[in-house]
Amino acid sequence: QVQLVESGGGLVQPGGSLRLSCAASTSIFSIYDMAWYRQAPGKQRELVATITRARITFYADSVKGRFTISRDNAKNTMYLQMSSLKPEDTAVYYCNARFTNDNYWGQGTQVTVSS
Repeated sequence: QVQLVESGGGLVQPGGSLRLSCAASTSIFSIYDMAWYRQAPGKQRELVATITRARITFYADSVKGRFTISRDNAKNTMYLQMSSLKPEDTAVYYCNARFTNDNYWGQGTQVTVSS
């Protein structure tokens, strides 16, 4: 069982930046494909960005050019650098880890973009 703990959320003004972190409780973090999802009130959970164990990245069109996903396998941690934030980025952001049939989720961290 892998535990994922997100941090770094908060309230930020439009145009601002935040960096989210996802710390994993496993020494074999490097084998997992990782992802960030988000869920806004009244909406379905959606994929934001992914980074494979080979460090191949993918971004949703809505965040491309503004968000950067990365990972530090030595620290068992994944990051999401968010810039030029918009009110529509307001959501709970979730960390996800996958390897074969294993699929783990964090509890989420709230990001609110508002003036």
